[in-house]
Formats: sequence, structure tokens, C-alpha cells
Amino acid sequence: MPSDAEAFFTVLEELVDQARHRLHAWKVQQEAVPPAPAAVLNAEPPRPPGVKTATARVDPATLQKATDLAPYIDHTLLKPEARAEDVVRVAEEARQYGFATVCVNSCHVATAARVLAGSSAVPIAVVGFPLGAALSSAKAFEAREAIRAGAREIDMVINLGALKAHDYQRVHQDIAAVVEASHPLPVKVILETGHLTDEEKVVACALSKAAGAAFVKTSTGFGPGGATVKDIELMRAVVGDDVGVKASGGVRSAEDAVKLIRAGANRLGASASVAIVTGQISTAQY
Repeated sequence: MPSDAEAFFTVLEELVDQARHRLHAWKVQQEAVPPAPAAVLNAEPPRPPGVKTATARVDPATLQKATDLAPYIDHTLLKPEARAEDVVRVAEEARQYGFATVCVNSCHVATAARVLAGSSAVPIAVVGFPLGAALSSAKAFEAREAIRAGAREIDMVINLGALKAHDYQRVHQDIAAVVEASHPLPVKVILETGHLTDEEKVVACALSKAAGAAFVKTSTGFGPGGATVKDIELMRAVVGDDVGVKASGGVRSAEDAVKLIRAGANRLGASASVAIVTGQISTAQY
């Protein structure tokens, strides 16, 4: 009779096999379906409601002007040199423009939470950021401490080394530890897609979903590359509508944002948030 660990690993291998089949089906679909046209940002319909914990696709028909993007944006400040006054500024911008959240390093969560109190925006803390190479117990502890300081969502970085070594049980357990520590608040898993093959992206999405993550997310903004339409389409194809997809890294304009939402993203991580919703193009790196 197989042990519990062996049975668990068998289930994980089945998930990975299913993910590979989804990758193949997605590639076939990409060859058959022409790209969708870009959205028009000129009309003036009502702004869609906030979607902080929604996971399904966004209806592009609701995105008729740049300001309609605000409820889908995680306004981000993750520079290591960020000061308390920088966090205050970003949080005040989130209140002013109606962004979904403010995403900061865990040491700044209390400041963000104080400024955002009473607004629709909530603080996010990143965990195991930006490398993902911390102990699972350290990631779980950081998540608990960030939540105690006021975080209402957690964005964790996946264990890239374990993923590339095909140690899927360790990857799953790493994510599950943070999900458990954060319960009932949502956890997003940062895949750092610039380091991954398509198959590794599919496996990471499948493991994140199996571990109870609420979202999968493309990038930290500190690794190679950033969010691409291709990656968002692939990630959405794997997780379906019951897990969200966050595009982060290199989102600098409303046009970028709409393309990614059309591809399947329902949350956007950006430091260029103000430029996006005011119809400008930013030179920000994240």
C-alpha cells in the first residue's frame, strides 16, 4: 500500500500531466485563432465595480476609457530604497485614482494600511521577494507578520530552483504553507515567467492552483522580461476562471493594460498606474 507521501506525489504528477495536455491544446488553439483587435478607449460608460478578489476574465466592453482600468490595478512600490514618505505618496494616489490595492514590501505594510484606512484600496505585501529562495517557514512567517501589520493580500515568489529541478512536491508545499498562513486572505504566486519555459509555466500554474492560490502572477519586475500577452493567454488557459491571473512587469500604458486584460489578466501590477489611467506612457521599469 503506498504511503501518504507517495499518494500525494502521484496526484501531483497527474496534475502536471494534465497541465502538459493543456499546454498542447493551447498551442493548437493559438495556431487557429487570429489575435483580437485592441480596445477603444474613448467612450464614457460607468466605471466597473471593484474586483479585488474576483478571479474570472474581465469583460473588455467595460474598458472604454483609461480610468476604467483603475479597479484592476495593484499600484506598486517595491524599490529597496523606498522611504516611508514614498509609500504615503503611493497610497494617497491609490485613494485618489481608485486603484484596487497598493503593493509594497512587508516592512511598509503598516504605513500603507494607515493611509488607506477607510478607502476601497487595500495593502498587499510581497513575500519571499524577489528571489523566492527563502525557507517555506520564513515565507509563511513573513505572510503572517504582514497580515498582522495590515496586509489584505499576499504576493509570494515561487521556489524557482525546486520548480526547475522538477521537485513538484516541494513547490506545492511551499505555496501551500503561505496559503495556510494567509487564510482566508488571497495569495498570488509570482512565477517569474522570464526564467521559465512554457512547460514550466504550465506546471507552476497547475501547482499554484492545486495548493489553493487565488492568483498566478507573471513577474517580480526584478527578473528578466515582464508580462506578455502570450504568457497571460497561457496562464489563463491552465487555471481557468476560478483562479485569477495578474500581469506585472513592463505595464506602462493603457494600451498595454487593455491588451493584457483581453488576453485574460484580471489584475495588473504596475508602478506606472497613474500614467496608465491618465492616458500617458511611463518609462517606469516595473
